[in-house]
Amino acid sequence: MNIRENDNLTPPSKPSKKKQTSPDNTSTASPTETSADAVDLDAETQLPSEINLPVLPLRGETLFPIPDSVHSFVVGREKSVAAIEEALSKDRRILLIGQQDPELESVDLNDLYEIGTEASIVRMLKLPDGTTSVLVEGERRLRAVNTISEQPFLRVASWPVDDLDESPQVAKDLMPRALDLFHRVVELSDSIPEDSYIRAINTETPGSLADVVAASLPLLPDIHQEVLEIREVSERLTLVIQVLEEEIRVLELEETVRNGVRKEVEKDQRDLILREQLRTITKELGEPNAQSAEIEAFRKKLNSRKFPAAVIERGLKDIERLSSMPQGSPEASMVRSYLEWLTELPWKKRSRDTTNIRDAAKILASHHHGLDRVKERLLEYIAVRRLARNSRSPILCFVGPPGVGKTSLGRSIAEALSRKFVRVSLGGVRDEAEIRGHRMTYIGSMPGRILQMMRRAGTVNPVFMIDEVDKLGMDFRGDPSAALLEVLDPEQNHTFSDHYIEIPYDLSRAIFIATANTLDNLPPALVDRMEVIDLPGYVEDEKVAIAEKFLIEREIIEHGLQSGGVKFTRGSIVRIIREYTQEAGVRGLTRSIATIVRKHAVLRAESSEQGWEVGESDVPKHLGPAKFRFGMAEAEDSVAVATAVFNTPSGGDLAPIEVILAPGTGQVELTGLMGNIMQESAHAALTYARAHASRLGYKDVDFSKQDVHVHVPSGSLPKEGPSAGLAMAIALISALTKKKVRRDVILTGEITLQGRVLPVGSIKAKVLAAHRAGIGKFVMPKSNRQDLVDLPEHVRKQMDFVEVANLNDALSQTICLA
Repeated sequence: MNIRENDNLTPPSKPSKKKQTSPDNTSTASPTETSADAVDLDAETQLPSEINLPVLPLRGETLFPIPDSVHSFVVGREKSVAAIEEALSKDRRILLIGQQDPELESVDLNDLYEIGTEASIVRMLKLPDGTTSVLVEGERRLRAVNTISEQPFLRVASWPVDDLDESPQVAKDLMPRALDLFHRVVELSDSIPEDSYIRAINTETPGSLADVVAASLPLLPDIHQEVLEIREVSERLTLVIQVLEEEIRVLELEETVRNGVRKEVEKDQRDLILREQLRTITKELGEPNAQSAEIEAFRKKLNSRKFPAAVIERGLKDIERLSSMPQGSPEASMVRSYLEWLTELPWKKRSRDTTNIRDAAKILASHHHGLDRVKERLLEYIAVRRLARNSRSPILCFVGPPGVGKTSLGRSIAEALSRKFVRVSLGGVRDEAEIRGHRMTYIGSMPGRILQMMRRAGTVNPVFMIDEVDKLGMDFRGDPSAALLEVLDPEQNHTFSDHYIEIPYDLSRAIFIATANTLDNLPPALVDRMEVIDLPGYVEDEKVAIAEKFLIEREIIEHGLQSGGVKFTRGSIVRIIREYTQEAGVRGLTRSIATIVRKHAVLRAESSEQGWEVGESDVPKHLGPAKFRFGMAEAEDSVAVATAVFNTPSGGDLAPIEVILAPGTGQVELTGLMGNIMQESAHAALTYARAHASRLGYKDVDFSKQDVHVHVPSGSLPKEGPSAGLAMAIALISALTKKKVRRDVILTGEITLQGRVLPVGSIKAKVLAAHRAGIGKFVMPKSNRQDLVDLPEHVRKQMDFVEVANLNDALSQTICLA
């Protein structure tokens, strides 16, 4: 015999709340039982007589003991059917009790809740699908105590559970409140019949009222079970009142939503009927309505302007669709918007190009200093256009750091060619639809940014600048850079497909100019479609010239001063560039000049004095202490110190390479925030120095007992690249030979283990940094000879360029023999 753990007359533990699924019955979650459900016995209480009944386990349903009320269940398990048949063969009484885990097929007493309902079977009916329908009437609560037998069905011993009425007056006072709330629920709910409320108002006792109301509500099964298990009447009715209040809140919210939707639907139907009536009346009177006038305007546009055949065909088709639609319908609005885009896009209109090369050259020179390669490429295009009208437009990509004039150069190109200029920034764009547009089926859809800008330009051949292409993103919505492949491909962009327009659009006559700070983040396929023009930034002399020709005069006029009202000496401009800016472009220089001009604008507003001159010594008075320091040569010849030159985003700069030898175990220490490539250069230099110890004169040095420390000052700044390899090798050999390195020599070049010196980049920026520091000799790889062509003439004349092919050549130029 299976004895329940809690059958010793102590209060049962609260049943676990588990999600339950159906049949034999429906889904539920197990309830929470209160301590009031315990059998209240003391030492002198007479134990109730046991009631032995077959058990019908319920899945997700609860039967309440309500007189004269029947409830039907569908039964499918063999044991359950056997239990019903046993009850019918006896006195028709059976115990219905819920399962704690509804997924169990075979259950015993420990799988059931403790409180169930004794019921009388009214009728049993076999159904066609093999299941059985049983109709029962609940009579009283029972507590299952122990198992009598488990085969062929579960039979248990149980005790009656009577109601406790510890506060009868409180319970009676709660009844009107419960009835009022239940009446409101019946009014709001479509699923609770009016008969349920009639039964409730004819219920005389509080406990029965709680059962009737709970059984009528479509509650979660765990709430039903909790009500069933509460013995204390006022507590049970209080719980039912709380459930009713929550149910009313939910039903009232649903009613509010329903009413709002109903009103909207009624309004839409009313508007539709009125529009149709107005349309019919207008038609009968022979008067044109607003939609008819709009349709006629679209027809005139298509007939009066030159459009491709595909555009005319699609436009007329959509005009016919629009004429058959109600004026205020959402679909009509979408078709109307599409027709506006279709007829407003420039399909054949073009601006006349300037073919005068001299005029174009003057315009470019008046707006930008330097940038000779870009200007030369544009003049080539103008010349080709003059000779071949149908030549393809170039697709350029300006690559360079911020502030070097990439965007403003695009505007100057448009002015030089007498074309319209449009610009779109793709920084942070992650959705392909931003390029290709959204399909017309979506509400609020429109073409992508490419066709939006073409509509704004109004011609098919504008200068189209696509800014920040290296800032494109990619996510689940697609890859915008892949959509740009078609835009920037000369072989494909004459039939560009936008998802919204759905008619091929010719972009081949526009000049596309993309801008990027770096090519590292761009797909190779995209880079391959563009003509990349590098704008590495301005050197110091170019910045001075830009300030003198453009920036100073512009800032003076913008701040309300007379032309020439403030004069800057060349020394003051150079000091601003060197000590207050550190950039490749001129934005910081522009801000510094603007700051000085504003201070003079204040003086001009306070007095009639005019004509100020800003000298080199005046700069700190206006801009404060210097913000930056550029590298300078060593003060004297030193052992184990060689000067290298680096390229930074703001131009070239100098940095000494320091080497120290100390007794140790052959360790190599590299400091100064070196990158991986720079560390490899240091190891290569050390290996070369070890391999050629005999020839270079330090064969007695035992490298296994010498620690080598290589350091590059300004340790907070990251340093990377192979161009410091030559300077590292010279500093190492100087430390080993104890011979000094000349202070007036600067070095750049990559080295190999065999001592060869390989070419490096950014020679122009590095030479100008050496010239700025007053260094007269520049040691560089022989393979970089062609890079000297780009240097200003006065720099080439003032400096001595030493071209070396190997380390031996460099040693003779840098190591002091004395």
